[in-house]
Amino acid sequence: MSDAIRIERALNAAVESVEFPECPPNLAAAIRYAVFPGGARIRPRLCLAVAAACGDDQPAVTDAAAAAIELMHCASLVHDDLPCFDDADMRRSKLTVHREFGERLAVLSGDALIVLAFQSLARVAAVVPERLPRLIQVVGTAVGAPCGITAGQAWECEQTVPLVEYQRAKTGALFAAATELGAIAAGMAAEPWRALGEYLGEAYQVADDIRDATGDPEKLGKPVGRDVALDRPSATRELGLEGAVQRLKGLVKVAIESIPECPGAEELRAHIIAESNGLLPKELDKQAV
Repeated sequence: MSDAIRIERALNAAVESVEFPECPPNLAAAIRYAVFPGGARIRPRLCLAVAAACGDDQPAVTDAAAAAIELMHCASLVHDDLPCFDDADMRRSKLTVHREFGERLAVLSGDALIVLAFQSLARVAAVVPERLPRLIQVVGTAVGAPCGITAGQAWECEQTVPLVEYQRAKTGALFAAATELGAIAAGMAAEPWRALGEYLGEAYQVADDIRDATGDPEKLGKPVGRDVALDRPSATRELGLEGAVQRLKGLVKVAIESIPECPGAEELRAHIIAESNGLLPKELDKQAV
């Protein structure tokens, strides 16, 4: 079974778990709308890739972990798009959740997705209960304070926003969790894998900053120019376009070098190179990352 099919099946199972007559129909619809169709699913793909490199001895646990990290990501997008933050109209080439269902249901569906991530992990407890506490701890750390995605969003409410701390929390936290979850799901220690996720998270955020500064909203499926419009810190504003491109390439290089020794290290390096080659717009990427 391909990684893409594994991820979509796990996400669909999670969403179906709330689609019962007892659930308010519009809430259930908003939850599904926020998750499907998805984007690149880069975080759950990373989780599966790390688990595969470590042996992936419990695929059901890995699938639940991958689904949990993507559900958290989807929740963050719903909240990020709200009028009190980005006030965005489009996401993934369709109306944002609050434009389609209203602001109240957007807030509630985002909250429900966060809880659903933990519920997805809890359902695998009977398989390897000794791994569940660490899985829950990693997801919780990636979402809350002081350095999770909630903190990343909160930096936008401060007068002074340090770029590194902002990006580490808003984007890097879920990438670090993705690599750690993949290792834990496969029965390995999480800590050696954190650096890989942190480097890739920062690389992805730098790439997103570049796309925000240079991209086509029709191709991206979301507005561009938001960093300048909302006066947010970004790699392109701080380093310039050329500096941001070089920073991105440097981050991918150190990410690959940080991969711990494991049975599938070579395959994982190839996976990361292939994924990172698509981060930059072709016109900016004169040579492969």
